[in-house]
Amino acid sequence: MLDLHKYKNILIYMKISMTPTLAFASLVLATLLTLTPAHADVPTVRIESRAQVKRFVAEASIEAVRQSTLAAQMPGRIVELAVDAGDRVRKGQVLLRIDPAEASAAVAAADANVARAQTALINARAEYDRARSLVERKFLSQSALDGARTQFEAAEAEIRAARAAREQASTVQGYTTVVSPFDGLVAARHIEAGEMAQPGRNLLTVYDPAQMRAVADLAPQRLAQLGGEPLKASVELSADMPVVDAVAVTVLPAADARTHTVRVRVDLPADAAGVLPGSFARVYFHGAMQAQPVGQAVSIPAAAVLRRGELTAVYVADAQGGFALRQIRLGRTLQDGATVEVLSGLKGDETLALDPVQAGIHARAASAAR
Repeated sequence: MLDLHKYKNILIYMKISMTPTLAFASLVLATLLTLTPAHADVPTVRIESRAQVKRFVAEASIEAVRQSTLAAQMPGRIVELAVDAGDRVRKGQVLLRIDPAEASAAVAAADANVARAQTALINARAEYDRARSLVERKFLSQSALDGARTQFEAAEAEIRAARAAREQASTVQGYTTVVSPFDGLVAARHIEAGEMAQPGRNLLTVYDPAQMRAVADLAPQRLAQLGGEPLKASVELSADMPVVDAVAVTVLPAADARTHTVRVRVDLPADAAGVLPGSFARVYFHGAMQAQPVGQAVSIPAAAVLRRGELTAVYVADAQGGFALRQIRLGRTLQDGATVEVLSGLKGDETLALDPVQAGIHARAASAAR
């Protein structure tokens, strides 16, 4: 029969012997949990580099293809101002009126001159006819007939001048009403109701928002790098808007003598909404033939980008199953809006975390465990 004292010693020995084993098992379990790859919990994507065509980026400004600054063509006080900046107008719509009193008086004076000239012409014709009759009957000399003919021809010239003056006065009277030259928007109003308009003074600026374009001034050497025309381009209007393809690219056939640059017009599609004249744009020029790659570009999903203040980075999967933070420099946003171009920081053979927040949590947990 086992002695009670010996049995107690055996139990104590077994307890002491099993304690390191349990501790080691717990340590192994914790190590396995720590080294479990985080890739299974965080969605990832494998990125690859792609061929990049020859292109360059230029800063541009937006302008309207059809834009008119309406100016006064006659003096007068503004008696009616029907529109303001931001109003939509139709072709032929009355925008403002200038006091027509002076123009109406000029038309009335021209009418009176026409009437007087007509009377003088009637009298000169009658005198000329009478003189011809007397000459035929030998009652008047040939010199008197010549004088009557001269008076008649002068009366004819006077009536033509009076009618031309009447036409001119009517034209000036039409300048009292200013109408829109096309459908569009009023961009600016340069005068107030009650002010005096003088010939040449700007009144209103109207533009057509359906036809817009980006304008850039480029050095001819940069254009030559693309291999000549025809050119293609895409326009980035703002950071929160997708890049749009240009309808047409026109290179003006003359350079500016002061800046030695060539102006390039990039027509935007009609559905490019929210584009305002004078706003900033970024134009990506590339040649029509894009078969020759000039480098490798990396494009990544926009969801994989982590932005913290001035830091722009991604979480890259490592061989140990974790993630490492890597800073990158971004380029343009591609047309789908969900992809961005990486200029530096990635080679194109990495695996990125699509959820940078969750990847950051795993990375901090792994760092704390080490």
